Amino acid sequence: MSEPIVVGIDGSEESDHALQWAAAEAALRERPLHIVHTLESWPYKAPLFKPAESTERMTRAGHRLLTAARERVLERRPALEVTTALVAEETSQALRDQSDKAFELVLGSRGRGGFAGMLLGSTSLRMAARPTVPVVIVRGDTGDRGEIVVGIDLLRDSGAVLDYALEAAALHDARLRVVHAWQTFGTLIEAGYAVDAEQIELDLRAQTIDAYKPLRTEYPRVDVVDEIIMEHPVTALSNASRNARLLVVGAHQRHWSAPRLGSIAHGAIHHARCPVAVIPST
Repeated sequence: MSEPIVVGIDGSEESDHALQWAAAEAALRERPLHIVHTLESWPYKAPLFKPAESTERMTRAGHRLLTAARERVLERRPALEVTTALVAEETSQALRDQSDKAFELVLGSRGRGGFAGMLLGSTSLRMAARPTVPVVIVRGDTGDRGEIVVGIDLLRDSGAVLDYALEAAALHDARLRVVHAWQTFGTLIEAGYAVDAEQIELDLRAQTIDAYKPLRTEYPRVDVVDEIIMEHPVTALSNASRNARLLVVGAHQRHWSAPRLGSIAHGAIHHARCPVAVIPST
């Protein structure tokens, strides 16, 4: 069986959007869909604080939620292979375990119930901060039109990020916009340095083309455009996401303390107008 697409649900409107996005993605990629709902694990570990009938009620409600979600998916996509899992465990750990061998993990931008912490800055951000597989956070416009936008950092290896973005563009028959934003330009001008803006842009564009050129032979039919923007990367990506169906960024974790999402990916998740795919660092 091919690697599944895993989606976490909790019954909220946001998680339902994530479910529908994940189902469409699974059908397009011809992969199984695995739907996960978590229950707070502490009632099972501390029965003195939670009556047995309460935990049983939570379990029944969780099973009903999963059954209804599976039925909604199969109603629209009867040929899709769909499995479910109800897990009594801390949410982040449950999602990590369930998606360990997945193709990607899909989450809503915020949630409730078993995903009570799934606000931006909580579960979704924790999963994106230390991804072992691509993590897609579904927010904004989830329509099936528009281009794929990928933001790249020329100081890092962007191979995995570009490969995911090119494959997505090929699958969706969409144009790929490769964006590199360079804020230092404005800083140098403000500091009084003489700057050859035209030459800097030419150099950055050449480096951007060199970054994705090795992958073009694998996706010859994808229409690729590159864009060099002299402004903050988060602003540039947020603006580009207005006309996009998907924004792709790298996780670029910081390793000197607890795992934290890189500032660009963090900002993109907060401000994007479309779903955001965060790709693990290589």
